[in-house]
Amino acid sequence: MTIDLCPNCSSDQYVKSGIVNKRQRYRCKKCNYYFTVNKIGKKIDDYYVNKSLQLYLEGLTYREIERILGVSHVSVMNWVKKYNIKRPYNTNYHPTYRILNASELGKYFLETENIKGAGVVVTELGDKFMLIKWERFKD
Repeated sequence: MTIDLCPNCSSDQYVKSGIVNKRQRYRCKKCNYYFTVNKIGKKIDDYYVNKSLQLYLEGLTYREIERILGVSHVSVMNWVKKYNIKRPYNTNYHPTYRILNASELGKYFLETENIKGAGVVVTELGDKFMLIKWERFKD
C-alpha cells in the first residue's frame, strides 16, 4: 500500500517511524503527526447503499432488505445511522412488496384491481423490478 499524503495536514513530507501491530508507522515532518496505512476494508457498491436506504424509507424492515438485496441487516442499520435517515411513521398504511420481471410487471398493471386504493412504487432491482404497494390497514 502506498501513502500519498499525511491524513492530518495533507503534506507529502513524511518518514518511516517504526512498526505498530505489524503495520508500518509514519511521522509527518511538517505537523509531527504519527499515522499508519489505513486498512482498506470490503467496500459495498453505492448502488446497494442507495437501494437499501430507499427500501428502508419505503417501510421495509432491515431483515426484509437483507433478504432482498443480500446485504447484511447490520450494514443497513449502520447506513441509516450514518446518513441520519428518519422514516415517517404512519400507522394507517403498511407496505407489501413483490419482485417481478418485466412481463409480470406489465401483467400486474393491466389489472386495475391491483392498483386501486393504494400507492405504488416500482424500482429497478438488478434484472428484475420491485413493486412496493401501500395498503390501508383494515379497521
